[in-house]
Amino acid sequence: MATAGTVRIDGNTLRLPGGVAVRFIRTLRLPETGTHALPPGLGEFPVRRVEDFPDTVPPEWLARGGVLLPVYLREAMWLSFGGTTEPAALQVGVGKVCAVSGEPWSDRLAHDPQNYVVLPRQPWLDGINSGKGTVRQFVAVPLGLGATVEGQVTGEEVWGGVQLRSFPLNDRALAAWRESQRERPAFARGMAKAAGGYGAAMPMAAPAAFGGAPPAPAAMGLGVGGSMRQEVYRDDRRLSDWSREPSGRVFVHLVTPPEWRRITGEAPPPSPVDRAAYTRAGLPWFDYYDQEGEDLAPSEQLGGVKPVGDWLGDDHEPWQEPSAGQTHQLGDPPGKPVQDGDW
Repeated sequence: MATAGTVRIDGNTLRLPGGVAVRFIRTLRLPETGTHALPPGLGEFPVRRVEDFPDTVPPEWLARGGVLLPVYLREAMWLSFGGTTEPAALQVGVGKVCAVSGEPWSDRLAHDPQNYVVLPRQPWLDGINSGKGTVRQFVAVPLGLGATVEGQVTGEEVWGGVQLRSFPLNDRALAAWRESQRERPAFARGMAKAAGGYGAAMPMAAPAAFGGAPPAPAAMGLGVGGSMRQEVYRDDRRLSDWSREPSGRVFVHLVTPPEWRRITGEAPPPSPVDRAAYTRAGLPWFDYYDQEGEDLAPSEQLGGVKPVGDWLGDDHEPWQEPSAGQTHQLGDPPGKPVQDGDW
């Protein structure tokens, strides 16, 4: 395959070619029963380059390259997308299982089933595409229990972590899109540029081929928790409008807080906030609606993924339902180099 372009790390933001920006956001873990509003952002996960810690990361991680971030057992996260004003397709893998289609990780975009999200239309992704108009929340679990999405879909836990790969429009489709934007009213262009998402607030070496023997497992992977109201939008473009080759990719390793301290020498973030205390304090939850967006059908493979409580036991953290006034309706949204490797 052709080499992907440069990816940069800017603070805690991953910047992929084409202006795609991805942040990993800490959040409240939802109960595993019922369907809920979008939980709030509670700050960014710190992100560091693997190559900056050659003496403390496993050799296999140096071979993969990418970045690492610390996450607590059963801590929830969501991915915030921004930066780009031009269309981009972004693949999101959890243990090299597509979080949108449930299919094995592929180096090609696909429409049936769709194996990517479209930016900037998709402002965030909180979990796997497992329900009609809903997703099941990303929740961190150790490898080896079978609780990850990877373990349940593939029957083994080899990779862990999160994988990202971005694709731009091809030259013909991009030129047509830019011409359509010049013809739009100035007011509409300004509104699209000003809109944003909710929540808190790399150049990359030429990658090796994706094949070869898999390296040893990472420490943590992503399973699923509760269900929330969120659509994963269908792409209304032709598949031929997208480039056949990715513009950038990155492997995100997940580590436990003790491992984070050992590897980086930094203190990990504090443990997640108590969700009942958050709700009692009257702080906001969120809902989002895009009347022009068409929701993808849920993935059959991902629909059968069981929540982490089935492996780790019941969640005894108390739950307090937000009051009606706490759920805020959101409208339509309009560094240093990170080394890549063999994954």
